Amino acid sequence: MYPKGISCGHFGVSPLKAAEARDLLEIVEDRVNQSSVIVTSQLAIQDWHGYLHNATIADAILDRIVHNAYKIEFQADGDSQRKINAKKMMK
Repeated sequence: MYPKGISCGHFGVSPLKAAEARDLLEIVEDRVNQSSVIVTSQLAIQDWHGYLHNATIADAILDRIVHNAYKIEFQADGDSQRKINAKKMMK
């Protein structure tokens, strides 16, 4: 039995070791077409290959999550919302 979903927040913030990349692939493989997978990241999809240090693993993960995904990409031009809100609070 699978959970209804799994979430991976802040993906790409800290480096993954080779074993951790393989573990991530195993988790994604187990859940593909079984439950939802939510990934949040500031790392662009095209940068995953370099981040995971293994093109084969990166391709396998991306094949499983990107092709049937709803992607929402934001373009940050300037300060983050956190900084904008902090400036407002300081006034």
